[in-house]
Amino acid sequence: MRKITLGQRLRYHFDNSLSGGTASLIGWLAVITLAMVLLATSVLVVMKWQPAGGESEDTAKVEEVKKDESSTDKESIKSDEKVSDKKYETVDDKTKSLNKDEKEQPKTEEKTEPKPDEKKGFSFIEGFWQSLMRSMDAGTVAGDPADDNGNGWAFRIWGLFVTFGGIFILSSLIGILTSGLEGKLEELRKGKSFVCEENHTLILGWSPRIFRVISELCVANANAQKPRVVILADKDKIEMEDEIRGKIEDTGKTKVVCRSGSPIDLDDLEIVNPHSTKSIIILSPEEFSDPDSQVIKMILAITNNPNRRPEPYHIVAELRDAKNIDVAKMVGRDEVEIVLPSELVSRITVQTSRQTGLSVVYKELLDFGGDEIYFKNESGVVGKTFGESISKFDDSCLIGIRSNGVTKLNPAMDTKINSGDSIVCIASDDDKIRLNGNPSFDEFSIVLTKRAKAEKERNLILGWNHKGETIIREMDNYVATGSELTVVSELEETKEVVEQISSELKNLTVKFQNGDTTDRKLLDAMDLTSYQHIILLCYGDDMEIQEADSKTLMTLLHLRDIESKKGEAYSVVSEMLDVKNRALAEVAKADDFIVSDELAGLLLTQVAENKELGKVFDDLFDADGAEIYLKPVTDFVSTANAVNFYTILEAAKRRNETAIGYRIVADANSAEKAYGVRVNPPKSSNITFSPDDKIIVLAES
Repeated sequence: MRKITLGQRLRYHFDNSLSGGTASLIGWLAVITLAMVLLATSVLVVMKWQPAGGESEDTAKVEEVKKDESSTDKESIKSDEKVSDKKYETVDDKTKSLNKDEKEQPKTEEKTEPKPDEKKGFSFIEGFWQSLMRSMDAGTVAGDPADDNGNGWAFRIWGLFVTFGGIFILSSLIGILTSGLEGKLEELRKGKSFVCEENHTLILGWSPRIFRVISELCVANANAQKPRVVILADKDKIEMEDEIRGKIEDTGKTKVVCRSGSPIDLDDLEIVNPHSTKSIIILSPEEFSDPDSQVIKMILAITNNPNRRPEPYHIVAELRDAKNIDVAKMVGRDEVEIVLPSELVSRITVQTSRQTGLSVVYKELLDFGGDEIYFKNESGVVGKTFGESISKFDDSCLIGIRSNGVTKLNPAMDTKINSGDSIVCIASDDDKIRLNGNPSFDEFSIVLTKRAKAEKERNLILGWNHKGETIIREMDNYVATGSELTVVSELEETKEVVEQISSELKNLTVKFQNGDTTDRKLLDAMDLTSYQHIILLCYGDDMEIQEADSKTLMTLLHLRDIESKKGEAYSVVSEMLDVKNRALAEVAKADDFIVSDELAGLLLTQVAENKELGKVFDDLFDADGAEIYLKPVTDFVSTANAVNFYTILEAAKRRNETAIGYRIVADANSAEKAYGVRVNPPKSSNITFSPDDKIIVLAES
């Protein structure tokens, strides 16, 4: 066995101390500086070196004695002169006077002068101060005097060596501090410092939807005190901050804090203080082939964290595949709300393809810029029925009841509101929900038209992505038996998927056709007027966002050109991936646009702000239960005269439906007028409708 020597052991401990970082290096410099100053002080005191002109304390005292003797002699001479000038009567008087002066003259003690070769030098404290000053300030040595006789040169050379040592130590200190500061700045750049925030919204992960989420949170936090949004993603902190500044012009009062790290790493997760959050939003990561597994791991990292808080968390998690919902619920239990953007967009796409303008209604309800959905306990409607309470609110729309934790939209009109129940309303803010209605409707303008029986229809899907499967299954819930659907895609693998889905459908027959959706010859050969509804899907799974949107835009332009030249008319709903491309696509005048990331981001933000809204939107987007419909105004009232919205409410109530707004078709292409959509309008104002206008209602079908 090799024996460890004392030198090796000391070297080992010295190396370990040097690896301690900036503080350890500064400590060693302090020790070296102290040792150097003490050594220089000892040399100075022992050798008694002084600068030229320096003198000891004894020499100073001797000089003082000499000055005293000199002054005494002068006084004696003056005294003698006075005596000689004085006139005496007799010689004896003069002699007595002189004897008297001699007696009164004080006697001086004799002092011995020190020998010239004896030197006092500096005291230890003064020597330490002189050494310290020369080690810290290189200019001090320049003021040390010396003469041509060699006096002070030893002191001057001593000071020069001390100054050289000080320069070395000071330069080393500056280098260490600079290196330490750069290391600290690099650490801050990496985003590894702890976030000292509480009651903040935490976003885990990074995706294109994050910009919409942040924007909506900034609007929602407009009235909050010191709102904070903290982001933890496996991405460079500076890059995240630059992208956010580039995409979001103004965050208002909300401060956005970015940190770099893995959201599934417990140590990295502690950096963003998840245990003091108001809500946590988990985004589905784009860079993983199986993003749902990463989302489930993030949920586990929070709910099963050893440092977790006793209170339940409010987590909103985004999943890609519905089959993973059960696992996520098992992990997160009641603390997590699951959002499926693909299903959300697919359902809205199907509903919008059948009802132009519906996506605008959903966006109005999902963003924080206009009217949103709120819950409130209102004692003024307790004991009344839902139908009686609808007209009690002028600034808001009553749409449902929450009783015993269950939310029901558009319940039966005779449903009684009990004590403890919450009403569900659409309003610009929760303080706008008040009993200020003044119901007065025009009985003679109400028209109740029977609903027409559903007929067979032909629909067309151009393009393909993973949402196509959900769209086909969702469409099957709305169409009459015997309806047809044609899917045109340039992807060969789409055929296999379509054939598999066809065997699972009840009302719909699906056919597949391979082809380029931007090929004008292909589109001209198709009998487009035979299709009631056309859906354009982006190739988002196989192309970059801009390329996929460009392909969709080209197809849309071809469709509108064919329509104008042949005098044909058909409903076209187009999916866009980037909200900025919507402004370009509006030139083609599609009946509606579906912006996937925008709608998904809005839903995530709404549920993050209010957990109960998750169940409300599940009900709205599901084919079962109450949904939003845009129905002809002529099914409710006569268009011969202007009517107020109370009349619309009453007409809808008689059909067991809840009216929440209207759409003016003449403004369908005006973005400034929200494409003609008005949700929660003033109920007492009169409106003149045209026969083509629509009433927005909550209904079972």
